[in-house]
Amino acid sequence: MLRELIATRPGLRLSGPGADLTAIDVGTTTVFPAAASNFAGKSILIGSQTQINSARALIELDGIAARLVVCPPDFTPERLASVIEQAQVDVVVSDTPQKVFGGARPIYLCQDAVPLDNARKPGPLRSQWLLPTSGTTGPPKLVAHTLSSLLGAISQPLAQESSPVWATFYDIRRYGGLQIFLRACVTGATLVLSDADEALDHHIDRCRLAGVTHISGTPSHWRRHLMNPNFGLINPDYIRLSGEIADRPILSALRGAYPRARIVHAYASTEAGVGFEVVDEQEGFPASFLGARDGIELRLRDGSLHIRSSRTASAYVGRDDLKLRDDDGFVDTDDLVEQRGERCYFKGRRTGVINVGGLKVHPEEVEQVINSHDHVRMSRVSGKRNPIVGDIIVADVVLRDSNETSGGESLKQEIMDLCRARLARHMVPVTIRFTPALDVLASGKLARHHA
Repeated sequence: MLRELIATRPGLRLSGPGADLTAIDVGTTTVFPAAASNFAGKSILIGSQTQINSARALIELDGIAARLVVCPPDFTPERLASVIEQAQVDVVVSDTPQKVFGGARPIYLCQDAVPLDNARKPGPLRSQWLLPTSGTTGPPKLVAHTLSSLLGAISQPLAQESSPVWATFYDIRRYGGLQIFLRACVTGATLVLSDADEALDHHIDRCRLAGVTHISGTPSHWRRHLMNPNFGLINPDYIRLSGEIADRPILSALRGAYPRARIVHAYASTEAGVGFEVVDEQEGFPASFLGARDGIELRLRDGSLHIRSSRTASAYVGRDDLKLRDDDGFVDTDDLVEQRGERCYFKGRRTGVINVGGLKVHPEEVEQVINSHDHVRMSRVSGKRNPIVGDIIVADVVLRDSNETSGGESLKQEIMDLCRARLARHMVPVTIRFTPALDVLASGKLARHHA
């Protein structure tokens, strides 16, 4: 049980914009007084708006509920209804009385913490943790994990090690953020959380005040962070990237911004779990990672990365039409990888391919070239319908200096020339548009669309 694990790591402290939670709070109080018997063996949707209350519910209910359904706060009523049906939710816990979850299921609201009566606590179960995938179209897919599979990549600290002060741009109700939350629980660390409506300036300042030493996010999170004039207020020892391709431009930008930090990019997905970490600050990963290594098996099949390990999820829930693992126990990640010599490089998602006159274009490959220009902070490449070739390539570009207006056309030409020099003809954008910002989804990934 997560609560019992935390009891052995008394240094835990979760710090939100308006509230804190410590290991002492976890061990001695509850926000669900007299309700434990109503939760025993049930499928429970965690529907709180704040990360602090969601963390509290996960800690209190692990080992009591049969299922913990971890639900991001931005889900539409339609997506919520789909999750509730797939997970056969019995009970909803929330901190928002006015939020509509549908159906006649009981809703328990988080209350002010009161002393915990351990005598009322039911015996432990091996709770199933259900996490939605980060897909943005169609009904969400729910992936089944156990606490053991979620903790598989997290090592216990040595006794003499001091606990880090973590922060994350992720929400803990998504796989990347949940990993950092559980890491804090296991190591007894401080974790600075944000909420969806918190301004980035405010979050950075709270990280500064807390003395953050370790911080994680997607490459898009980090690009947006580096565009903020206050990025220099923090000086972390450790930077972690995951969730998107960590290309040379973002790795170099972070090295320039934080010269003393250790920079690591990790490969993980909700279905496959944490696959590996890359510590050499290079794009892609060493080809030596393929095969069996440290209990993780990686292989390339039809250009896609497949993973088998104890960290992978067990199944999709409520979707009998979907199979998560193949007959050999591997999860197909749908991330396309190309091996070149002693290195493997990510090309992009199989589902994100743009068809230009019958030729495939991975938008991430074009973005890596555009992002390498000295004046570019980030870019998004998409396909635009064309009656002759099917799609043409267009690029939206955010400049490092958002106030730069002079020489706009010549700068576009420079970027276009760079693409022509390094990309096949069909991959070169037809149009480049400068924009002050690009949308980043709640998952931390770049919002992609088809023009």
